[in-house]
Amino acid sequence: MIGELLLQLLKAFLVGGGICLIGQLLFDVANLTPAHTMSILVIGGSILSGLGVYPLLADFAGFGAMLPISSFGNTLVQGARAGAESHGFFGIFSGLLKQVSAGISAAVIFGFLAALFFKPKS
Repeated sequence: MIGELLLQLLKAFLVGGGICLIGQLLFDVANLTPAHTMSILVIGGSILSGLGVYPLLADFAGFGAMLPISSFGNTLVQGARAGAESHGFFGIFSGLLKQVSAGISAAVIFGFLAALFFKPKS
């Protein structure tokens, strides 16, 4: 019981840490901006999801693969795929937005609230 939990934690740490290491290397070594680094990770997650690799990675590592920003790309592709299967071509767009709408809405709302209550440093 404890051994299985520790093994799952180790897998989550290694996979999530590996994804974050890739992002940090892109940021530091390639001198990319945070926006470029984040975009590359999302696109990478989308490509891996399209190839069927990211769901296997998520099954293996659990939350370690679902927490980094690359899982956003996975979620986009899974939503687009589900929408296309149920509603055809236009279902791609509705399925894509249905999967990520809660996360995007939360980011906008919390960003707005943070801007109301905190002053940025100049």
